[in-house]
Amino acid sequence: MNTPRLDGRVLAVIPARLGSERLARKPLHLLAGRPLIEWVWRRVAAFGFLDRIVVATDSEEIASLCTRIGADVELTAPEHGSGTERVAEVAARAAYRDFDVVVNIQGDEPFVAESAVRESARLVLAGWDVGTPAVPIGSLTELRDPMVVKVVTGRDGGALYFSRAPIPWKRDGEPTQVEFETGRWLRHIGVYAYSHDALVRWMSQPASALEATERLEQLRALEAGVRFGIALIERRVDEEKLGGIDTAEDAARAERLLGAGVVPVETPNER
Repeated sequence: MNTPRLDGRVLAVIPARLGSERLARKPLHLLAGRPLIEWVWRRVAAFGFLDRIVVATDSEEIASLCTRIGADVELTAPEHGSGTERVAEVAARAAYRDFDVVVNIQGDEPFVAESAVRESARLVLAGWDVGTPAVPIGSLTELRDPMVVKVVTGRDGGALYFSRAPIPWKRDGEPTQVEFETGRWLRHIGVYAYSHDALVRWMSQPASALEATERLEQLRALEAGVRFGIALIERRVDEEKLGGIDTAEDAARAERLLGAGVVPVETPNER
């Protein structure tokens, strides 16, 4: 790959839990002939700037699949309540402590954008505790959707707040399409890059009231003073169709896109 390397060593961890509330055995769900976790790994392995990619799972079945396709894999504790906890367990192991940045790429994101991962990692190398991406919101429907997480930033580019509510709230009417194009209304993309210290600090915090209210785990860290840099990346065409997979409907949508060649299927070059 010709993608330039970053000025630091970057570890990507893909958490993959076998259990799922809305889509049974989600990481192994077949999409256009391949399990979901394989699509995600192939997507990430094609980026070219990551120094190592590891799938973190609680499942021997997923681990066996990863071994067959050539993906590095680590078995983790089954009791983790979030992907962040699973990533933290792997990052704390001796083999991974010398990486400058740890990136959490969710195991149900077969369309994750390379720029989302790269620019989030770049923010950590620039001094932020956590780097995470956002794109401009494109419509009122998207702004109002509670499944779309929004983020408001300060003048330094850091996150002030994440919410499922339509923030910032425009008191006098609703944002126009021209106003959306200013980038004031942002959709958060669920990729996180951390320094090791920030990840340990995040995991040391108790569950918070805001986290429980919004059902957004990043609020726990934000409340505790962890500094989130927001990477503003370009919005892709049909961005709303390129999200993660939570339901059977999401899987059907993704299968149509994958079958149409949205994500390349060739085996990544070994590095």
